[in-house]
Amino acid sequence: MVIREPQFGQLKTVLAKLRTDAAAQVTFLVDKNGQSIAVQGDVGNLDTTSLASLAAGNVAATGGMAQLVGEKEFPTLSHEGEHENIYICVIGRALLIVVFDDQASLGLVKLRVKQASREFAQIFAEINSQANESTDDESLFAEITDEDIDSLFK
Repeated sequence: MVIREPQFGQLKTVLAKLRTDAAAQVTFLVDKNGQSIAVQGDVGNLDTTSLASLAAGNVAATGGMAQLVGEKEFPTLSHEGEHENIYICVIGRALLIVVFDDQASLGLVKLRVKQASREFAQIFAEINSQANESTDDESLFAEITDEDIDSLFK
């Protein structure tokens, strides 16, 4: 997935609005492979790389459980801790992760995520549409030859 600057800005704007509207500490998008796409909020003590990877693994494991009981997937997951909570929502090939504390309720987070998910889905549809258009164009790297690459390492 190639995200251009305008779409990246849109993603960050929706994440920031969601963070404010849901009274969350951190909101971020990752792909289903666990690679971070965009983050909004205070991530000072948070290892976002590990959280993204673990969230992707969690969704994959839960997907396996869903299939065992006859479901395609469970599109949302929530984890409630003593002080911190995590809500994960599957949006196509991406995961929306919201970290929040007891200042926000799970119901509020679910409502705001549902609203934001529609906006993310539209942005991802635009990204996919542009990706399909660009595959029709000549590749950016088509003019690079093996000799060009070899010359870089001499």
